[in-house]
Amino acid sequence: MEVIVLHFNDPQSMPGTGESPAERLAQSCQLSGTQAEAYLARRRVPLAVAEAAGLRYDADFGGRPALLAALRDRSGEVVSLHGRYLQVVRGENKMLTFGAGGGIVQMLGGWQAEPLILVEGLFDALSLAVCGWPCVATVGRWAPWLQEVCSGRTVWLAFDAGRAGDAYAARYAQRLGSSRVLRMLPPHHCKDWNTALVKRGSGHFSRWVRDSLSGGEQG
Repeated sequence: MEVIVLHFNDPQSMPGTGESPAERLAQSCQLSGTQAEAYLARRRVPLAVAEAAGLRYDADFGGRPALLAALRDRSGEVVSLHGRYLQVVRGENKMLTFGAGGGIVQMLGGWQAEPLILVEGLFDALSLAVCGWPCVATVGRWAPWLQEVCSGRTVWLAFDAGRAGDAYAARYAQRLGSSRVLRMLPPHHCKDWNTALVKRGSGHFSRWVRDSLSGGEQG
């Protein structure tokens, strides 16, 4: 089975500038009128949804334009900053995350809402939010306090389809031993939730999530 790492050795500060996540975020721009707006549209995420989630734009995030999302701790403080590059060529990283770690990205109430849905990627979370579903994006990392806030609750692990997603879910299930953990897969022939939104549309997407949560037949 593929090894899934839940801890990354992210740089503590912004490479090249030494800024903290909060400092870098404070210098970012609103999304409207930037390259990020067109990028979001291609991935079927309305600008209003991204803005409500607190996403920002940085024209020079380590040399390239990026969509920014703050990872916050349990109290809501910014502990890390995640950048999704808008332009990627062969050999370049798709993302850059830096900071102390221990944070997550929340949509529509996140871990404080019901149902409690965990996804991996930023665009998985945005896709669920487009259809009105609250969720938490781990961005491939582990926030130790999740174990406590998930304790005694039903937690839906909505990670990618395939071996890597299954292995990632298994690792999370181990760490959430005091929770009732259930797996929720994207629709058939869709590796992840944003692919499902783009290929199937919001109507099918919403029905799939609703049926999955109620134990209905997926199809």
